[in-house]
Amino acid sequence: MIAAVTFDVTHTLIHSPRLGEIYAKVLCRHGLEIDAEEARRLISVVWQELSCSADPGRDRFATHPEGERGWWSRFLERVCELREAPPPSRFAAAELFHRFGTAEAWEVYPEVPGVLEDLARRGVRLGVVSNWDHRLPGLLADLGLSRHFGAIAYSEKVGVEKPDRRIFLHALAELGVEPAAALHVGDGRLEDVEGAVAAGLKALHLTRNTGGGDLRDLAELPALVAAERAGRADRRWAAGVLD
Repeated sequence: MIAAVTFDVTHTLIHSPRLGEIYAKVLCRHGLEIDAEEARRLISVVWQELSCSADPGRDRFATHPEGERGWWSRFLERVCELREAPPPSRFAAAELFHRFGTAEAWEVYPEVPGVLEDLARRGVRLGVVSNWDHRLPGLLADLGLSRHFGAIAYSEKVGVEKPDRRIFLHALAELGVEPAAALHVGDGRLEDVEGAVAAGLKALHLTRNTGGGDLRDLAELPALVAAERAGRADRRWAAGVLD
């Protein structure tokens, strides 16, 4: 029976609809002309590029020689490299680092608060498992979400990244729940689904924009969990993943 549900954060609970706009405005103010759409495209490319080269057994932020700020500075440098532009000033990197640690840069998906409240009323313990730096707890608090979570396991704190099983087990230890009684929900097939299943959890793949996953949003999650707890779960849960 599912006693706990853990969630990925970005593109699962929250998103940044003004991501490209914020980058473009900051970079333009510091001498690099770029439009919002191009900025968003390059951010996605660089995130995937750096994620592919990351070792999940070592958190990318904590192990960077200059810490999390150094990692994000390198991220911005790479965006500029792909734009064939000079390296950005350290002031641009500092401004972006600050802005994306505040609620102003983010939005909570509309169904999320109600889903978390519903699951909590059913006695389900809730947690977060995310590849994030130290800004995450404060950001979730500013967005009004942290009160729902008994565990906020982020990679810089734990020292490993999804899909490493240890970050999932860290969250479950804080929640006091065994892996077999837990479900993880996230938008990453490798990081969230395969990582969670390897750690012994069930998992659901959330694909908000592309389709082809288990959920298009979180609205039906409480009903799925309730059915499983009542012994009426879809037979596909037996494999650990509903897809």
